[in-house]
Amino acid sequence: MAEEKRGEKREQKRSGKTGGDRVAAICTALRRAIIERALSPGDRLPEDSLGERFGVSRTIARSALGQLAAEGLVDLRRNRIAVVAVPSFEDARDIFDIRVDLERQVVRHLAGKLTEAQVKQLTAIVEAEHQARHGAEGISIRLATEFHVRLAEMTGKPVLIRYVTEICYRAGLSLAVFSRPHSSECAVNEHLELIEAIRTGPADKACALMDEHLEAVASRALLQSSGARSRDLMDILAPYTE
Repeated sequence: MAEEKRGEKREQKRSGKTGGDRVAAICTALRRAIIERALSPGDRLPEDSLGERFGVSRTIARSALGQLAAEGLVDLRRNRIAVVAVPSFEDARDIFDIRVDLERQVVRHLAGKLTEAQVKQLTAIVEAEHQARHGAEGISIRLATEFHVRLAEMTGKPVLIRYVTEICYRAGLSLAVFSRPHSSECAVNEHLELIEAIRTGPADKACALMDEHLEAVASRALLQSSGARSRDLMDILAPYTE
């Protein structure tokens, strides 16, 4: 343990990043790998492999896994074995039900109040979704998730932002378990309609449209279980450490 602490200090001095910065960077990379389906539910996440891939100590890798476990994206099992969480179908349905209620609050805070700059930011994400529609499916799912997270961030409400962000990523994990091909074209059209409805209001109309959108996502996606895959963790995470 003392040696790991000394190693962390050497890492911080060399990179200029604090342990918290490194934990945050690993969490961001793993969330993205999960939401893009590079990592599948049940995949093992050994501390030593993560430490090697991200160039950090096992202590920092362990802290990142603990953070993701608190968010519901990772399961910590006995003997410090960590795996990507595997939600049940009931969990997945509950996650979408809770997400509807949370995002309704987001819409109520923003309806009729979006600035032109905020509209441009949201439209840029939708444009990226449009450009990615013929690429890897996981990228479209990640961009769709970022759209909803960005909406929450625009409320300026820290507690709401935290819970919406967590529930959106857990929804993305659920889509990796119970899904048929993601309809990026539908997501693009629905997101454009949402931007306009939130921009113009009223809140009730915009909330109803958000409800319809999230229910459509659930009905399009939560249908079948994906097949198991066997891959090397170091190779999977290579694009996420650059």
